[in-house]
Amino acid sequence: MSEAIRPAAGAGTVRLGELTVNRMAFGAMRVTGPGVWGEPKDPPAMRRLLVRAFELGHNFFDTADSYGPEVSERMIAEALHPYPAGLVIGTKGGFSRPNRSWTPDGRPEHLRRALDGSLRRLRLERIDLYQFHTPDPKVPFAESFGALAELQKAGKIRHLGVSSVSVRQFEQARQIAPVVSVQNRYNIEDRASDDVLAACEKAGIAFIPWYPLGAGQALRSARVKDVATRNGATPSQVALAWLLARSPVMLPIPGTSSITHLEENAAAAQLKLSATDSATLDKA
Repeated sequence: MSEAIRPAAGAGTVRLGELTVNRMAFGAMRVTGPGVWGEPKDPPAMRRLLVRAFELGHNFFDTADSYGPEVSERMIAEALHPYPAGLVIGTKGGFSRPNRSWTPDGRPEHLRRALDGSLRRLRLERIDLYQFHTPDPKVPFAESFGALAELQKAGKIRHLGVSSVSVRQFEQARQIAPVVSVQNRYNIEDRASDDVLAACEKAGIAFIPWYPLGAGQALRSARVKDVATRNGATPSQVALAWLLARSPVMLPIPGTSSITHLEENAAAAQLKLSATDSATLDKA
């Protein structure tokens, strides 16, 4: 692996338990086929993309067994194993993908199989961060997360996190086992998880916003474009910089299948918004 300039470190760091990672991470959802289904059209290009992401300072990679399904985890191992020092991989379990749908499955037996599959594909004996991907309305939350706590005690998981949860579910998980991260949908146009973010700040726990660039509507707004123009940046860079400025526990995971976009996203870690810019974006 080549010598790296690490612009992603410009945003500082955040803790995942005792692990420290740069506060601009890489979401590996897009290294699969279209619609997060099947094999990528150009596997060698996706392997080069993953290597480049680490070179740019992304030392936390977010993935899940449902991406592909199974493809994203395997691509990470193909590209980066044996893993370079300092790389932290987080994956998730709790969805099944029958007929390309996203079906919550929080049954303990499913989660045990999912974890073992992730360990095998990632070529690991223990996963640094394993997150419960989504609550399953058919299974008590405590039953699902309790199964993961047992797997942590068995030595297969280093740290636990939760995803797509309410404040109540977040606190419920913390009563069962230590939680080091919450991964909820959050971006400049969708702030429904503000209360969860506030709970993470209070607890000093990393908040990982999925879908960090949103659907793009806010990026096309006059407010975002004006801030981008003033800073010589793109609207996407402004949206990522806004997330970083929003909270010190924020850990964005923008994903892409393009090295050009990857490098553009990484450079957002260097963008420092003024108080005026941040106030403008708060109204976007």
